[in-house]
Amino acid sequence: MDVKESQSAFMSALTTEHFVLQTAANATVTEAAARSSLYVYTLSSSLVAMGFASRSREVFVPFIAMVLPGLFLLGVFTVVRLVDTALWNMRLLGGIARIRSFYRTLTPEAEAYFADPRGRGPDSLRLGRLVAFLTTSASMIAFVNSMVAGAGVALLAGYFLSGETAFDVLLGVAAAAIHMAAFLAYQRWRFRIFELEEPRNDANIKKG
Repeated sequence: MDVKESQSAFMSALTTEHFVLQTAANATVTEAAARSSLYVYTLSSSLVAMGFASRSREVFVPFIAMVLPGLFLLGVFTVVRLVDTALWNMRLLGGIARIRSFYRTLTPEAEAYFADPRGRGPDSLRLGRLVAFLTTSASMIAFVNSMVAGAGVALLAGYFLSGETAFDVLLGVAAAAIHMAAFLAYQRWRFRIFELEEPRNDANIKKG
């Protein structure tokens, strides 16, 4: 195979890889939306059922004792998977960005049509990265799940402990805050691992 045929085969493989990466990235977004919708739908249905169960104390307390822990666990599983899909999406988009970087070198005028991926959007700024970190799909679902945890703790504390409304609410707020803080620490840990691995992957590609 001569140089021209080799270059043509390489470009064909590169464009195919670009398409595959784009399709996979879209799939991660679709999965994240589906999982978030499933959790929110389950939560809203449970809240409606709680409204009916609240008419009877004998029914309401066992109901929330069973349903709210299940909702909380579903939220935890959803959040963990949303973090996974977010990181996988970032990895796929990083592969697309590397391909686009190569496209910029094909001709002198190509730079006008393929933007430098390093300078895009507000994520290159510290404040932008912080906002993006706090507003991921996982963060929003985790915030809702924190309220579920806090509400469950407050309701069960009111039944099994003091019965003082202020104390029960304080326990609920503390539970929600602890859960949200734990999630943010977990998400930051996962993103930190990703940030440490990506430069290594880039270096391996350049060395290769």
